[in-house]
Amino acid sequence: MRASRGFTLIELMIVVAIVGILAAVTLPAYGRYVQRARVAEATSVLGSMAVRMEQFFQDNRTYVGACANGTVAPLPNPVGTGGSGFAFTCPTLTAATYTVTATGTGGMAGFVYTLSAGNARATTTVGAGWQGGGATCWVTRPEGSC
Repeated sequence: MRASRGFTLIELMIVVAIVGILAAVTLPAYGRYVQRARVAEATSVLGSMAVRMEQFFQDNRTYVGACANGTVAPLPNPVGTGGSGFAFTCPTLTAATYTVTATGTGGMAGFVYTLSAGNARATTTVGAGWQGGGATCWVTRPEGSC
């Protein structure tokens, strides 16, 4: 009698089923992890932008003209890769106040964080599956905590 070698079809199907179950559990968890990491990076950039905006104000006694290349407070480069991250804008620049906005792009669409003069932080909107849009802080976790 010859000894058989290799795997049976049943054994291969069991392995495929196990890999499928693992993928179904880990891929969504990894997606949430990437979202949280990109939110942390965007809020970190906004926090450093606050320091640069105040330095600009100390030098010029106005916020007008900030967020331009060649100043101490240039607009930050977008964060994230492959178009899925955050883009930064300065929609409000007056003599006494400013607003810097981080808007989610690609897979981060729906997230909008703002920073205003006096270090006022706000979460305007959050992405699908997250809570806390409209908060007066930067929401950094899906359950809405800051």
